[in-house]
Amino acid sequence: MRPAADRARRAMKGFGTDEVALIREVCPIGPLEANGLRAAFSAQHHRDLVKDIHGETSGYFRDVLEGCTRGPLDQDCYVLHHAIKGAGTDEAALNDVLLSRTNADLLAIKHRYQQLYGHTAEADVRGDLSLKTKDLFDMVLAARRAEESAPVNLQATQHDVQTIHHAMTGSTDQRPVCEILTSRSTGQLRAIAAAYATQHRQPLTAAITRNFSGHMQAALRNIVAQAEDPARFDADELEAAMRGLGTKDKMLVRRIVALHWDPNRLQQARAAYSHFYHRDLADRVRGETSGDYQTALLACLGVRV
Repeated sequence: MRPAADRARRAMKGFGTDEVALIREVCPIGPLEANGLRAAFSAQHHRDLVKDIHGETSGYFRDVLEGCTRGPLDQDCYVLHHAIKGAGTDEAALNDVLLSRTNADLLAIKHRYQQLYGHTAEADVRGDLSLKTKDLFDMVLAARRAEESAPVNLQATQHDVQTIHHAMTGSTDQRPVCEILTSRSTGQLRAIAAAYATQHRQPLTAAITRNFSGHMQAALRNIVAQAEDPARFDADELEAAMRGLGTKDKMLVRRIVALHWDPNRLQQARAAYSHFYHRDLADRVRGETSGDYQTALLACLGVRV
């Protein structure tokens, strides 16, 4: 990564910044390359690449470059920290980082978060949430999901469907819904959602919408939707960042940067977006952004700069 580190330094050295050159070095690289680029930049130039980018750029363009440069794990921790920092909570960001992650992902995030910020992710998240939502994210951060290698258990699926339905219709205790949805594998969740729709003639997400509200409702719907159709979920989340009056730029940056680490997932999301929204995702992004910010996002989507 030494040549790339030198090119990144040249793009920022002296008067002015070569934004296009910087985009070429930072946006298309993969997770391991991001770590290697930061390390090479530090070793060769005795400088911090993220800090240099912060000083040389601005706005959402800077957010894209910094996110790509941090790499997936540090970016997750950064997004999580800023989702709960200060007044209010960025609930969508919290959901993006923590929901439907593997146990290994969550353990890595918790370990790195404490290294970076000096306190635990569990304590920070608990301190920012209230009531039942706090309990839900305690379950998420416990990282006790069934592993994906486990086969789908049809008998357990039927029991879970009955438990969920009873908790939402015949009980005042809805905690079992959270316990099931935060502890089952993706395959098991997909089977639960399919069985629920067949037996109760409505999607599980619709039942959640009627029986929960606020952040709790959004989080539970998020978990089920990701399990049912991950590519459509990603497409819907990208559209949600661009739909309506004004672009939700922080959300758009966060979601595109996260997707670009996984080329297969990105390709599936782009195909799903085209299928469900009848428009190319890159064209949609062009219509919502401009300048270097636009160029950086497009580079993350695989459009050559």
